Amino acid sequence: MTTTRSHITTHVLDTGTGRPSSGVKATLEAKTASGWQEIGTGVTDGDGRIANLGPVQVEAGEYRVSFETGAYFGSKGTETFFPVVTINFVVNNTAEHYHVPLLISPFAFSTYRGS
Repeated sequence: MTTTRSHITTHVLDTGTGRPSSGVKATLEAKTASGWQEIGTGVTDGDGRIANLGPVQVEAGEYRVSFETGAYFGSKGTETFFPVVTINFVVNNTAEHYHVPLLISPFAFSTYRGS
């Protein structure tokens, strides 16, 4: 089976357990003249990754990924302060791949531009 990698991908890691976060739903949106428009969605696999989050190619512009971290921690019986983590970012160079990782714990999160 061949999987096409989308232009924007993600990886979620649970820093509290030191393990990938499987089962986290993520939604990718693009900013348009009329507001935010959903262009993709997915759920992290056993390695905490979503390789097919959205289109194979996107235009330059502003995007955001929202992660349903509350449902993830709730499924583990863990209280969390952040029910949803949303990361806004800009795609400037459409020839480059954009990887948006998320590191989570029940009461903190961080991100960076991955490759």
